[in-house]
Amino acid sequence: MLKRIAFHWQIALGLLLGILLGYFFKDHLIYISWMGTIFLRALKMVIIPILITSIMSGIINIGDPRGLGKIGLKTMAFYLFSSLFAIVTGLFMVNIIKPGVGADLGFVEPVAGLAEAGTNFGNTLTNMIPENIFTAMSENQMLSVILFSVVAGIFTTSLDQQYSKVISSAVNAGFELMMKITRFIILFTPFGVMALIAEVVANNMSQSGELFSVFQRLGLYMITVIAALSIHAFITLPLVIRFLGKINPFQHFKSVSTALITAFSTSSSSATLPLTLRSIQERGGVSNKVSSFVLPLGATINMDGTALYECVAAIFIAQAYGIELSIAQQVLIVFTALLASIGAAGIPMAGLVMISVVLSAVGLPLEGVGLIIAVDRILDMFRTSVNVWSDTCGTALIASSEGEELNASIKNNKVVV
Repeated sequence: MLKRIAFHWQIALGLLLGILLGYFFKDHLIYISWMGTIFLRALKMVIIPILITSIMSGIINIGDPRGLGKIGLKTMAFYLFSSLFAIVTGLFMVNIIKPGVGADLGFVEPVAGLAEAGTNFGNTLTNMIPENIFTAMSENQMLSVILFSVVAGIFTTSLDQQYSKVISSAVNAGFELMMKITRFIILFTPFGVMALIAEVVANNMSQSGELFSVFQRLGLYMITVIAALSIHAFITLPLVIRFLGKINPFQHFKSVSTALITAFSTSSSSATLPLTLRSIQERGGVSNKVSSFVLPLGATINMDGTALYECVAAIFIAQAYGIELSIAQQVLIVFTALLASIGAAGIPMAGLVMISVVLSAVGLPLEGVGLIIAVDRILDMFRTSVNVWSDTCGTALIASSEGEELNASIKNNKVVV
C-alpha cells in the first residue's frame, strides 16, 4: 500500500504524524525518537565523502579549467545576488512591520559565549586552510573540505593522463558508491522526519503556558521573518528561474520536494545535501558535472534564509531597545549579514556567531540575542528550507545556462518531463 503513495507524500505524511505524535504522545516519544537519531546520523555519515567525491568529480568532468572558471563565476554571482535580495527583503519587511517596537525586554534570556564567538569570527578565512585535512573532516569544517576538494580536483586534471585517469575513475566510482548508499538512506526518510518533528513539537509543547507567552511576545517577529522568507522563496526565486532559466518553478519545486521537507525537519543544509544531490540529478535532470560542483558549494556558503533572518533579528533587537538605526547602519547590517552567512558554516554555534557579528558591527547589545533565542529553533526550520530551495534554484539556473535540458525546462510554453 505504501509503495503506491508518491514518495514526497510519504514524507508529508511522516511530517503530519510527527506533529500529532509530538502533541498528543509527548511522554512516549522514547519509542520513536531513535528513528530520528539514526536517520540524522546516517545522513551525516555520508556528508564528507559526498562533499569530496562530488566536488572533485564535478571539476574533473568539466575538464577545461576555463569551463570551471565560467561555472564558478556564475555560481558565485547567483549566490551573492540571491542572498543580497533575501537580506533586502528582510530589511524592507522589518522596517514596515516594526515587530520590535514595544517589545518586552523583561524576558531576555542570557546566552553564554557570544562575545568569544564574535571575536573568533575574524579567523574564518584563515581557518579555511586546514593544518590537517583529516581533522577538518572529523570536525565537519566544510569550508576547509571544499577548498581541499577544489584544489585536488583542479590538480587532478593537470596530471599525466595515466595518473589522472586512475584518480578520475576512483573519484567517479566513489561518488556513485556514495549515491547508492544515499538512495538506501532516503528510503527511511518518512520515518526519520516523523521522529524528528515529533521531538521538536514535544519540546515546544512541554510547557504550554510558557510557549503561549513566547508566541505572544514574539508572534509579530515570527510573522515578519516567515513573511519575508515566503516572499523570497515563493516570489523572488521562482521569478528568477522562470525568466532567466526558462524553468517551471512548480515542476522544479516538485522535483526537489523530498530535500526541502528533509531540510525543514533537520534544520541542516549540510545534512540534507545527499538528498538534494539525488533529487536535483534524478528528478530535476541536472547533470552530475554541474550539480556536484554547485550544490556542495551552496550548502556551505549560500544561506539566503539565514542571512535574511540575521538582518531581521538585528533590526528587531534595535527596535526593542529603542535604538534608532541610520540608513548607513542598516546598509552595514545588510553587508555584514551577507559576509557572515558565507563564513558561518564552518564555525560552531554558527547562528549565534552570525548574530553576534551583525550586532557588533553596528554597536547593538549582544544580550539582545536572548530576546529571540526561544523561537530560534522553530524559525531555523523555515530558513533552512529556504537555504536549500535557493541552492537548487541556483543549480538549475546554472545548468540551464550551460545548455542542459532539465525536466522542468519550458519550451514553447510546455514543460519537458
